[in-house]
Amino acid sequence: MSFVVGVDAGGTSTRAIVVDAAGVVLGAASGDGANPNAHSPEVAAGRIADAIAAALDGRTGVAAAVVGMAGVSKLSDAGVAAVFDAQWQRIGLGGVVRTVADAEVAYASATPAPDGTVLVAGTGSIACRIRKRRTAGRAGGYGWLLGDEGSAYWLGREAVRSTLAALRGGADLTGLPAAVLAAAAGPSAVDESGQSTFHMGLVTEADRAATASALITKANAEPPVRLARFAPLVSAAATAGEPVAADIVTRGADFLVSLALATRDPGESTPLVLVGSVLAEDSPVGAAVRAGLAGLDVLTSSDGVLGAAWLAAVDAWGETAPRPSRS
Repeated sequence: MSFVVGVDAGGTSTRAIVVDAAGVVLGAASGDGANPNAHSPEVAAGRIADAIAAALDGRTGVAAAVVGMAGVSKLSDAGVAAVFDAQWQRIGLGGVVRTVADAEVAYASATPAPDGTVLVAGTGSIACRIRKRRTAGRAGGYGWLLGDEGSAYWLGREAVRSTLAALRGGADLTGLPAAVLAAAAGPSAVDESGQSTFHMGLVTEADRAATASALITKANAEPPVRLARFAPLVSAAATAGEPVAADIVTRGADFLVSLALATRDPGESTPLVLVGSVLAEDSPVGAAVRAGLAGLDVLTSSDGVLGAAWLAAVDAWGETAPRPSRS
């Protein structure tokens, strides 16, 4: 019996599944993030290979494997590609693995249509023009240093920036600023009732300056991707009606809508697939993006690893291969 393997490797987690010719999921495994832009190539490749090996659980006869990976452009470096090839060899899949952008597997998980658009907003952000299930054009996707507007990283960064502005501008420190400071400082920033100890009445001008410096130091001491942990605070504050948070949400959503439309022809009617935690239906940014894309065939992907497995199945068995299902 032969199998195919699908992998969805993002900035925060890696998932692998093994699927048979009937589309039945026979094995699954997960691990930590494996974006080679956020982790060393050795770490990223090792995590993906380990997840594949765990999902296979000793099975042999892999006919095809597709790895959808955030940061796949890193493999354009021959040295980085060699690191990944060595890991495929280690688990017995040398020459079998096809590595594609995570956006391609996310798109394939939502629709079998060969052409369309996929908009991804998780830790990072990118929109891809899909033609014949391959990326034919991109907008965004520059990474945290050069872009990623609208992503969880960007939302978190804006939350920290707005908190610094509040600290240094003498503004009220309740709401989003208090939540950011509490999250950055940890348990010491919360009193016995569970409320943040940061608010205007308890922080002097000197305290504000010291707290701003401490927040800057804390943010810069951690990997940039860690700023994404503040994104849910923006969503909560926006839902509560805080103007600053609502403005962050609006700016992020506007950017993501423009990113998606930049990959489409005027009047194009192909599917537009939304992917990532920021674009979830219960997310303020997700709701705003859907409103901005009203009138288009908008779909949601929540299981990119199934898309990776289906692309592998098409590679192995052709267009008639059934779409994998966990049920």
